[in-house]
Amino acid sequence: MEVHDAAVPLQSKDHRMLMDIIDKLRSKGINRYVNLPQIVVCGDQSSGKSSVLQAISGMSFPTKDSLCTRFATELILRHTDERTEEKCHISISPGADRSADEKARLEQFQYSEIPDQHDIGALVDEAKEVMGVGGERGRTFCKDVLRIELSGPAQPHLTIVDLPGLFRAGNKEQSADDAAIVQSLVRSYMRNPRSIILAVVSAQSNFALQEVTQHAREIDVRGVRTLGLITKPDTLDVGSASERDYFDLARNRDVKFRLGWHVMRNRNFKTRNATNDERDQAEAAFFDQGVWAGLPRSQKGASSLRSRLSEVLKDQILDQLPDVLEEIQRGIKDCSGRLEKLGAARGTVAEQRKYLLNASHQFSILITEAKDGVYRAKFFGSGREEKGYHKRLRAVVQNTLTEFSHKMRLKGRAREIVEGAPEGDLVRISRADYLKEVKDLMKRTRGCELPGTYNPLIIGELFREQCTPWRALLEDFSSDIFEAVDLTVSEALSYTLDEDTKTKLWSELINDALEKLNRLLQNKVNEVLQPHEDGHPITYNHYLTENVQKIRTDRFRDSIKNGLHDAGVRKASYADLPACLDAIMKRTEADMETVAASDAVDWMEAYYKVALKEVVDNFSKLAIEACLISKLPELFAPQIVYELSDNTVSRIAAESWEIADERRFLTDKLEVLASGMTELQRLSKHHQRTNDAEDRTGNMYTSSSVGSPVRSSVGFPVRSPVGSGLYWNRPASESYEEGSLVEDMAAVVEEEAETPGLFSSSSA
Repeated sequence: MEVHDAAVPLQSKDHRMLMDIIDKLRSKGINRYVNLPQIVVCGDQSSGKSSVLQAISGMSFPTKDSLCTRFATELILRHTDERTEEKCHISISPGADRSADEKARLEQFQYSEIPDQHDIGALVDEAKEVMGVGGERGRTFCKDVLRIELSGPAQPHLTIVDLPGLFRAGNKEQSADDAAIVQSLVRSYMRNPRSIILAVVSAQSNFALQEVTQHAREIDVRGVRTLGLITKPDTLDVGSASERDYFDLARNRDVKFRLGWHVMRNRNFKTRNATNDERDQAEAAFFDQGVWAGLPRSQKGASSLRSRLSEVLKDQILDQLPDVLEEIQRGIKDCSGRLEKLGAARGTVAEQRKYLLNASHQFSILITEAKDGVYRAKFFGSGREEKGYHKRLRAVVQNTLTEFSHKMRLKGRAREIVEGAPEGDLVRISRADYLKEVKDLMKRTRGCELPGTYNPLIIGELFREQCTPWRALLEDFSSDIFEAVDLTVSEALSYTLDEDTKTKLWSELINDALEKLNRLLQNKVNEVLQPHEDGHPITYNHYLTENVQKIRTDRFRDSIKNGLHDAGVRKASYADLPACLDAIMKRTEADMETVAASDAVDWMEAYYKVALKEVVDNFSKLAIEACLISKLPELFAPQIVYELSDNTVSRIAAESWEIADERRFLTDKLEVLASGMTELQRLSKHHQRTNDAEDRTGNMYTSSSVGSPVRSSVGFPVRSPVGSGLYWNRPASESYEEGSLVEDMAAVVEEEAETPGLFSSSSA
């Protein structure tokens, strides 16, 4: 293969290793779970995508106008020195929808020889046969990926993914339904937020009518990760409006992309057999004349496109790798947690009982901590978040009971007795009006008592009327607390069990147990209220008489004060004492029935205060704590699991096929993510060893600011967007030693040579 004349500015070993790290992660299948940085080649059918790949790689791809690409093609190019011979490795990466047997068969498709005349077309057709796509083979398109790995002196450091061409109308080889399938496949690659979209636009067609530009602008709205590529500019009439429009497009003046536009001249039918050198010479001659001569060389031609794509991909990898690392870590954490909940496979009763015993032990610990207010487990999360707060059962109960006590003081009375109340107030009533009602009630309940006295049972009747709101308040707050308990129990079970087992356990045991506790709680609430709603007021608390004395003393003091005020007395001497006494006596109540009614009201209000405190405490201690909260660890205790019959254990803990399938999926995903993280952790360790050695020798790279380099969560440095070297994308104040990242990657790839094919230690 001819070596391209234009040398790639940066085709260093470090650059190659940077690309190899991502390709190694992709070969391990991480891209099924974590989006990796990549360049995806998208365009309409007949836009010249295949010719672009041929110009970049030097290999001949199928270029007929009808549909030829029925799957994604991953083209991996690596630059080597002049002394290294050209190498090729072609394989199939099976799609996730393939069965185990199909994957094994597809993985056997391996070629490690340079095709005759560098024509890849025959191998593409053979790959179609193996994949079973096209013609009468049953599949029109598939999710398998054809991997073409090329290395040699003529190649850049570049990895791109070529996708099937977009189309609308069907024909005998492809239907309208196939068009929807292709569009879905292409858009799925474009939606990857770490993909650079190479949007190929043919100058032969109206720009506005080409689907790829519409999809690119819908998905990459701000145009930050799209690079436009104009093909077939030689088909435009010289001096025409179309040529001027496409020239303006190439200068990024019409549809603007952050990465700009590039122009490339394709082979046509007459020059389809031209060599690479002949193609490049014809292209250079074309771009040196007409309007295209006004474009910078960096924006036109295949040679500069190789360099440009290589640099774009390198920058994208450097920018996105910290986020890739964090996403892999989150995936590993999520898989580990879900697998821990699923537990080991449980096909026998013994395994099922063991699973339940382990879960019951964890549940008891969590619920005990929740009710005791010791929130040490990760289960409780952050107290700043609503979800974390609702798991902290003790906090919820304490706050709810505090609010209960406050509402009982404010709204526990049926009517509030005050000295003066406005007309029509249903809650507050003046003492004078209330005394009239009491006097009327005394008449209706009169027994053998003397005039001016009252039946002591009237105190109980007045109290029962006054405490009427208590039942509704106790029932409302007991319901609130039970809902909080129900939520905490549900969350604790979800934390310790898989969802299927939790649902069956809830149906078999937990629901009935909670209902039993709820009935016990309601019975205790009735028991707490019963003496106050039905019985006669009884208390031996001295606080009762103290309350009565205080009420009478306060009212007597107010009566004296008001009497003196009515008499106009401000300062009195001993000589004025008779007048003062006369003024006070005028304020003395002469009606004995009113005195008796007032006395009964005083005793009722004093008893209400004593009873209120008793009910608040009894509801909190005897009902909520004793009948509900303290019994929660017994809901799903190990002792209960021991006593379950084998049939019950199987009904609860036997695995469904969905659980078994989920375990297999999570196990495979965890293995893939852990494998990728191992690669990156080795890189981190090597980087740390390099830093330690530099610290000892004092031979540090130049940085843009003073201070130690900032690391990511797995030990990687960050870069400044203002620098031109290989830094991570972070503020300039957070510096990093130039160049050491790709050196670390190079060391890792040299140390780790497990991937078969082009990039193994024997062939790289």
